[in-house]
Amino acid sequence: MSKSLRFLLAGALAGTLSTGQAQNIELTPVWESDTTLRTPESVLFEPSQNALFVACINGGPSLDNKGSFIAKVGLDGKVIKLKFAEGLNSTKGMGVLGNKLYVTEMTQVAEIDLASGKILNRYPIEGAKFLNDIAIDNKKRMIYITDSGHGKVWSITGGKVSLVLEGDPLKGTNGLLFENNQLLIGNGDGSLLSMDPATKKLTTIAKVSGGIDGIVALGNKSYIVTEWAGKIWHVKADGTTELKSDSSPQKINTADVGYNPKSKVLFVPTFFHNTVKAYTVK
Repeated sequence: MSKSLRFLLAGALAGTLSTGQAQNIELTPVWESDTTLRTPESVLFEPSQNALFVACINGGPSLDNKGSFIAKVGLDGKVIKLKFAEGLNSTKGMGVLGNKLYVTEMTQVAEIDLASGKILNRYPIEGAKFLNDIAIDNKKRMIYITDSGHGKVWSITGGKVSLVLEGDPLKGTNGLLFENNQLLIGNGDGSLLSMDPATKKLTTIAKVSGGIDGIVALGNKSYIVTEWAGKIWHVKADGTTELKSDSSPQKINTADVGYNPKSKVLFVPTFFHNTVKAYTVK
């Protein structure tokens, strides 16, 4: 073998190893909040506020629960305002569009002033059973919503509600993320799906062991996804998955996560454990 060929092969191997190593991550615990965050289902990092918003179901996820609230929490885990917005119904996924915070409420979406926490509007979704997560297309000013009860994806644009997608393979749709003009959907069978908004074509990116609750992007087509029961997965760019944490034996849930890409910190709501946990991602 010639010296130049050996050099090329060595360089290619080094590049492959470098790519593989770059895709390996570790989660290191940083802090855990107090237990005033009752039944936290979703965490949203909002850079304009340099804070976290935590959707607290505060009881069971049912239509008769009117005691849900959204807490505002510092990046150190300290509660800034426990009931930033209250009088909500079984709050779950959240998203920000402009100066408004949107959160699902079983059969409707609440619109909240991001500065004051005042509820400005509500958008009922006819026939909805269990609205869950939210993702935002800022360019088109479109709010995407999953209905886990019917396996559907809805949208709200300019106050108008529209059905985006339903039917196979959608089932128990939950986690959502809008990235690079694609809508990522966490399916109830553990599939991480990608939808092209123009064609509605679905592609399977990866699959984990159970229904996907939360999805955050790490960059370079790499993601962290969670299963409500307590599993946190790393989805690599090639579609392979690696289980990074499993707190299900301790019955500590891992619901709809948030992520600060600047500090590379993951925020995990523990649902019945009544806390939010933070982890560095390295």
